[in-house]
Amino acid sequence: MTRSERKAYTLREIAERFGGEIVGDPDTRVSQVAALDTAQPETIAFLADERYLQQLKATRAGAVIVGTAGRDATDLPRVVCANPYAYFARVSGLLNPSRQPTHGTHETAIVDDSAVVAANAEIGPLAVVGRNTRVGARCLIGAGCVIGDEVVLGNDVRLHSNVTIYDGCIIGDRVILHSGAVIGADGFGIAMADAGWVKIPQIGRVVIGNDVEVGANTTIDRGAIEDTVIEDGVKLDNQIQVAHNVRIGAHTAIAACAGIAGSAKIGRYCRIGGASGIAGHITIADHVEISAHTIITKSIDKPGTYTGAYPFEANRQWRRNAAQIRHLSDLADRLRALERKLASLERSES
Repeated sequence: MTRSERKAYTLREIAERFGGEIVGDPDTRVSQVAALDTAQPETIAFLADERYLQQLKATRAGAVIVGTAGRDATDLPRVVCANPYAYFARVSGLLNPSRQPTHGTHETAIVDDSAVVAANAEIGPLAVVGRNTRVGARCLIGAGCVIGDEVVLGNDVRLHSNVTIYDGCIIGDRVILHSGAVIGADGFGIAMADAGWVKIPQIGRVVIGNDVEVGANTTIDRGAIEDTVIEDGVKLDNQIQVAHNVRIGAHTAIAACAGIAGSAKIGRYCRIGGASGIAGHITIADHVEISAHTIITKSIDKPGTYTGAYPFEANRQWRRNAAQIRHLSDLADRLRALERKLASLERSES
């Protein structure tokens, strides 16, 4: 969408959609969002952190979004709300709507005769849609996507280019899958026999709920026997591995390069930092936050923040500390022995 094509909205129209209190001219019109330090008169910016008050004072934005504490921090037209960052996200979505599908199937796409595709869906160039697959209303299937047999896509699903969905998977409404995502590949199921590894057929599916977003090159494996389940509202960043039979609770967000081993169960409203690792067959409670680079090896049954990353330091100091860490078990044994000797001496003196 070009600048000339972008629709402008008044603060009054924005508040009618998203709520909030307008302070200043409600007829102020904005057509785009911007950061405080780069904003122009036709844009709206936001303040969510008092560290940026100086930028607020100097901004050229036409209007701003502020929290209740920042209500009187500027004379600019403004929307006052409880959560400026979330409000800004909604306004940005309003001003930058996604491209709507152009109805029809590209001449180079291959759609099996048994597939049921909504009349107002779009199937892009070189896409493949398998047997008995259903594509819901207003779906947009990008170039080069491959959708296997007996897949179900809900309404308003958006597959960016080169997404692969294996047979039998179910995708809910308003799901976004970014380029390179692979949904339903075989889980890493193998058993050692005398002659080598024996593959275990992965006969489950991947079931994805509504309003889920999956980042580029993220992979979600199908279940070995039961399904891998991604509940409503989950947000997965790029390059995440979700193994077979994992269940991720509603509205959990996971940052890039995290790895989740098989049969792990992650609760609702969790936040998992980048490059974290979740061991298999463990359970994580609702409302758990895991810091980046943390390895979780046992179940977590209480909400809270958990951190396991060793902080960086100068290499020479790190090597010295690492050497000491290797001997912690021996040091603990020696400490217990000294405690026993001390206790014995105290008993003999008494």
